[in-house]
Amino acid sequence: MRPVVFLLVAVLSTTLAEGGGVKSLVFPSESSNSYVEMIPQSPLRLKAFTLCMRVATELQGEREIILFAYRTQDYDELNVWRELDGRISFYLSGEGVFFQVPQLGSLQSHLCFTWDSSTGAANVFMDGKKSLTKIYKKGHTIQPGGRVILGQDPDNYFGDFDAKQSLVGEIYDVNMWDSVLPGGIIQDLFTGIRAPRGNVFDWESTQLKINGNVHVVTHEL
Repeated sequence: MRPVVFLLVAVLSTTLAEGGGVKSLVFPSESSNSYVEMIPQSPLRLKAFTLCMRVATELQGEREIILFAYRTQDYDELNVWRELDGRISFYLSGEGVFFQVPQLGSLQSHLCFTWDSSTGAANVFMDGKKSLTKIYKKGHTIQPGGRVILGQDPDNYFGDFDAKQSLVGEIYDVNMWDSVLPGGIIQDLFTGIRAPRGNVFDWESTQLKINGNVHVVTHEL
């Protein structure tokens, strides 16, 4: 793939480029002010979800990395992390659920997180392979009215960022559904079959608001 690089501090509508390209976000350095806000297609009042992304980072050692952050005025409603010890986790308004998976690295990983309030079933898929099931936050509801950002963890409603938690690397193909997708569809997404489209976030049409040193790279497929 040949990358075409742009530097933006603006509002971007992510769509497939002519010729079948796909845009990705590159965070080249540690920062306390570089982030991308994603504008949802529908309110995040969720009793279930599937959240998928492609990510790569060369950060190693005992270093947290925030991969996705959704915060309301009062709570971190949904945060996705690479933990200090390399585990992958997500948090719903309190304690998190943790998964021991292969370490993230320079080679792109496809990650999907699923959760269903009715059963509490929580899973992570890495490159199409499903983890064991954990029971987490049965009966919980994710509340609407917040903001979603990539690259930083807001410790208040929209600020107080910590550079030592920031994303350094590349992330794209961030899609979200308000239901748990079957494993077979998640495997299709990993291989590049782009259906069904996300109904909370659809990377091909989601509006992004970019702040700071974030590069938009169009990869030809």
